[in-house]
Amino acid sequence: MPTAEPSHPLDNPVRSALTGPHARFAERRGRLLRYPAEVTTFLGLPDDPAAEDWDDVAALLGPGGAALTAGLAAPHPADWPVVFALDGVQLVGEDVAAAPDPEAVRLGPADVPEMLDLVRRTRPGPFFSRTIELGTYLGIRRDGVLVAMAGERFHPPGHTEISAVCTDDAHRGQGLATRLIHAVAAGIQERGEIPFLHAAADNTGAIRLYESLGFRLRRSVAFRGSLVPEDAPAGPR
Repeated sequence: MPTAEPSHPLDNPVRSALTGPHARFAERRGRLLRYPAEVTTFLGLPDDPAAEDWDDVAALLGPGGAALTAGLAAPHPADWPVVFALDGVQLVGEDVAAAPDPEAVRLGPADVPEMLDLVRRTRPGPFFSRTIELGTYLGIRRDGVLVAMAGERFHPPGHTEISAVCTDDAHRGQGLATRLIHAVAAGIQERGEIPFLHAAADNTGAIRLYESLGFRLRRSVAFRGSLVPEDAPAGPR
């Protein structure tokens, strides 16, 4: 028997978002939920998925499709090739001293090409052509060029994740990431919500920065990606 849904919205943040404030994005097959691929590739599986849930993943993604999960308690099927494995941490910011930034500008659809280029060069994590639709993204420009950004991704009830925090190499060391985290967090707090974020467990520098801003470690989170086998069943059950 599958277990009950997680008791806290941050225990399975992708599913919590897709069954809550981000329900408008949800594509469903059985108990499986996902965002459109051009928004983000994370899947919203039940916390302890059964075999039929993985069958739905295979049918939805097709042979060779990449199944990416965050915070899932159960492992991916043993015969699915692993292509990505990252041990991470989740931090929450009930006590973050957030504040707007006068230099931060809200980014929109016209800025997406520049945002994609910045992400390509700095590699903060998955970001696609429609990721900007998930929430507010703020940026800082120098001589008209986008050099730093941060924004909102997963939106479980009562919480919003700060994501895509990145700075061009030529402008590191100026505190731009800190300023943007504060500015994004300020908008989240104005809605009466709690900001949270994820980091790689071995990225001690980033974790120290986040803790210095008032975030606290909540839990470990496993990020996993695997490929649907070529011989996996597809189509309706």
